[in-house]
Amino acid sequence: MKIISWNVNGIRAGGRKGLLAKLESLNADVICFQETKATEEQVAEVLFGSGYHVEAYAAEKKGYSGTAIISKVAPLSVVRGMAVEEHDNEGRLITADFGDCYVVTAYVPNSKGGLTRLPQRQRWDRDLTAYLQRLDAVKPVVFNGDLNVAHQPIDLANPKSNYNKTPGYSQAEIDGLSHMLQAGFIDSWRHQHPEDVCYSWWSMRSGARERNIGWRLDYQLVSHRLMDQVASTAILTDMHGSDHCPVELVLKA
Repeated sequence: MKIISWNVNGIRAGGRKGLLAKLESLNADVICFQETKATEEQVAEVLFGSGYHVEAYAAEKKGYSGTAIISKVAPLSVVRGMAVEEHDNEGRLITADFGDCYVVTAYVPNSKGGLTRLPQRQRWDRDLTAYLQRLDAVKPVVFNGDLNVAHQPIDLANPKSNYNKTPGYSQAEIDGLSHMLQAGFIDSWRHQHPEDVCYSWWSMRSGARERNIGWRLDYQLVSHRLMDQVASTAILTDMHGSDHCPVELVLKA
């Protein structure tokens, strides 16, 4: 089972940049999208003819946020949101039950300039961790998404200048992800690549991608008991079309 996660930074724009051909080349069983910036109907329209079953979740605000899970085999059930009113109006979380495991995707809120949204972000992290623990009590979880945090200094190009100043690298955000890992989940790529420097997001300014001045913001966390089934993980830096690149996890049959 190959699972891809990708912040597409606008799925309609991605469609105009050859998204369907890219999906064919990725050949994944399940693909999780973040920041679709589209209604559920628009997501389905972009992906029409892809051969995938489509489950999308749109924000109430048009052209903002949004997530989707597409799969070659339809999930047994799908849940949108985490049943917390504060968090469930921006289309940020979908859970799909594929029988042996839950696949969850999230587009975690950005704390914004000046960390003005940090208090909400901290509540999101706390509530999301509790939600994932409830799922994990039933069956293993593969949690995918743009988590909008670099967890360790190795996960961004300039840790010293960004620490506690830039959204995505404050101690509160780092602690939020640490708490999630302590609650029973493993950062699958980092587990398999403990010393590697590789990024999944680059600013669109100043040629950051060409110079590889980036951040690792995209993760695939798995339940502890599922890690032995992870055959491989990868950050697909050669795949363009967004300011993020896809990340990949393959589970053994």
